[in-house]
Amino acid sequence: MNVRRLIPTTAVAGAVVLGLTALSACSTSDAADGGNGDKLKVTASFYPMQFLAERIGGEHVAVTSLTKPGVEPHDLELTPRQIGSISESDYVLYLKGIQPAVDDAIQQSGVKNTVDAATLTTLENHGAEVSGHDHGHEGEEEHGDEHGHEEEAHEEHSEGDGHNHGEEGGADPHIWLDPVKYAEVAKGVGKSLEKADPDHAADYKKNTEALVGELNELNTAYETGLKNTATKTFITTHSAFGYLAERYGLTQQGIAGIDPEAEPTPARIQELHTIAEKEKATTVFFETLASDKTAKTLAKDTGLKTGVLDPLEGITEKSQGADYIEVMESNLTALQKALGAK
Repeated sequence: MNVRRLIPTTAVAGAVVLGLTALSACSTSDAADGGNGDKLKVTASFYPMQFLAERIGGEHVAVTSLTKPGVEPHDLELTPRQIGSISESDYVLYLKGIQPAVDDAIQQSGVKNTVDAATLTTLENHGAEVSGHDHGHEGEEEHGDEHGHEEEAHEEHSEGDGHNHGEEGGADPHIWLDPVKYAEVAKGVGKSLEKADPDHAADYKKNTEALVGELNELNTAYETGLKNTATKTFITTHSAFGYLAERYGLTQQGIAGIDPEAEPTPARIQELHTIAEKEKATTVFFETLASDKTAKTLAKDTGLKTGVLDPLEGITEKSQGADYIEVMESNLTALQKALGAK
């Protein structure tokens, strides 16, 4: 009786082994056919992280973004399937503070190679108004007190990661809209991919250098293109451009705060009327993924024009370009026009 019982058990064990062999064979052929078999499974939280993962990972990664094109990332709710897919990833790239649901799911996923882009550069506090002054120095001293909480930070950026950005008065997470900060993040992502997948380290290094080169060129284009302008002030519905304003000596005046769906107060609207007149602002910018109603109302009341300044939280058919670099170039053109670039 016992012997009989052993036979099916052994058969099952054999079948399991055979199944595993078949699975691994299948994975290998998948890779040969251009499937995902041998590729590093990467989960990116939203478009700016997806762009980095795809450009730096190249042919060695299969990237899935948790935020579908056209979805406003701040509001994202994850499906059980998406939560499961995070746990099955080899590498996760996200930006803490933008998407609370994603932050929670990633924390619980137990994925070893998890990278928070906020730890790869320094974050700052930006309110509705951000005055510009050039700040080419990484991690300036005057911002040192905002950047505590270092336990997860990478050695080369241990000055802090500002993990309180979702809170009132917390740090601004929109680091990707400053090409210099985005290049710092790209370098950190490259190094982390080299560690996660050492077999392809040379390619990750090469891809990172190429991307950083493009971002440096973009930075130069912005510096040159915005050096001489009739006004330095621009008005935007979504206060996403604080880092960009600071980098290029501009002043962002946000109708609402960092949350794109927040409604402005009547007092703020009145204040913007005065600012527009005083600073000779010409344009109220809205974005591709949020409503343009507030911008159009303010523009009508003040006699200003409207325009699109894309915070690059997702690429859709409405985007002024096919990828990060192209949309940032369109943003530069829109700013030059609005600010009266000479």
